[in-house]
Amino acid sequence: MSSTAGEGCGEVAAEGDELLMRLRQFHSDYFPRHQQRFQDLVAHGQHPKTLFIGCSDSRLVPYLLTGAGPGELFIVRNVGALVPPYDGSHGLHGTAAAIEYAVLALQVEHIIVCGHSHCGAIRAAYEGAPDEAVNLRNWLHLVDEALLPVQVSPEALDRTGQRSVVLQLERLLEYPMVRRAVEAGRLQLHGWHYVIEQGEVHVFDAQQGAFVPATEADHSGTGPYRPYVEHDGQVISEE
Repeated sequence: MSSTAGEGCGEVAAEGDELLMRLRQFHSDYFPRHQQRFQDLVAHGQHPKTLFIGCSDSRLVPYLLTGAGPGELFIVRNVGALVPPYDGSHGLHGTAAAIEYAVLALQVEHIIVCGHSHCGAIRAAYEGAPDEAVNLRNWLHLVDEALLPVQVSPEALDRTGQRSVVLQLERLLEYPMVRRAVEAGRLQLHGWHYVIEQGEVHVFDAQQGAFVPATEADHSGTGPYRPYVEHDGQVISEE
């Protein structure tokens, strides 16, 4: 078969394969415009300043929300944007490994926990998962402490989603390397809740004890506890 014929077959195959078409489009359109950036990331390595822990939901796109480009975010995603306990009680888990690597090796300066509205994981925490989904059912127990003793409603689900974000921030502080970095002022924790239909991220404000729309907020979110300032200006986490 001639190379021309082979190329023709490849083009026909690609027409029916959307994923292949997108791969080719990345290589032909996006990469040439940003080639130097990718080469720099290879030559100098990655130095992201932010660990983004987000839900796996396809409607949540970290790069769109943050405006970040290649090399700027270290991303770990899972069902519900949940943080497993540091004690390993939930077994081996990639999220725990990512947190440790981000803080100890990459020395990130920010950790974002980002949940969102209409989250299937939050609804499943109330209504249950299929019997066959053994791992999912066990995983969703990480939301238990955020559940409300009310009938499930859109408002209750959103409120639970926000409570879950704060719960994950609290659980992050169980990781010794995270707590050390936070207490030393080298690391900031941020709680976000993305309202899909509004295109608005609500950021957690520990001072107010509430989530505030980013368009009205004074900062990009704070950790789970309200800080207070000693007379010498030192900021200490209130527990």
